[in-house]
Amino acid sequence: MTASRDQGGLLAYVFWHWKQAAVEAADYESRQRAFHSALASAPSEGFVASFSLALSHAPWAARGGDAYEDWYLVRDWGALGALNEAAVSAGRALPHDAAAAAVADGAGGLYGLRLGSPEPRPRYAHWFGKPAGMRYPELFLLLSPLVESARRALWMRQMVLGPAREFCLHAGAPVSLPAPLSPLVIPLRPAWREL
Repeated sequence: MTASRDQGGLLAYVFWHWKQAAVEAADYESRQRAFHSALASAPSEGFVASFSLALSHAPWAARGGDAYEDWYLVRDWGALGALNEAAVSAGRALPHDAAAAAVADGAGGLYGLRLGSPEPRPRYAHWFGKPAGMRYPELFLLLSPLVESARRALWMRQMVLGPAREFCLHAGAPVSLPAPLSPLVIPLRPAWREL
């Protein structure tokens, strides 16, 4: 799957979550995989794909401890409602409930693809905000060559929904961002992917 500079409205519902202390990591990930698999087997209208990443040191997830970050990609805004309904219905209901029963807490956000293509197995997330005084067109112009030169994806928070920073650059390796940007770089481990 690829997305060009004109992403056609591709959105990502991002859900940060972490396990209950009594739940083993292998069991927790198995439950998450079962839910993602059920969603991929019977997708909602406009659903594109999903992937799950294990991470640490994100201040907005588990107070910086071990957590997971699920990305649910949909074609447009209308597909978000369909995903919301589908996640807890039909053959997806039991895997969803089993996964949810092991979650200690979580938070969600909404991001739109601004540049590049979704990275099915990102190994690094570069979280940053737009520098004060810089206009968005200037920022996108600055980042465009960096994103387009390799398989990378630049996501932008939508409607200030979510606890994380405004931008996320997914990449397979650490990226040196231009001087005005001060990213929080978080290593990722793919826990599930269906792209």
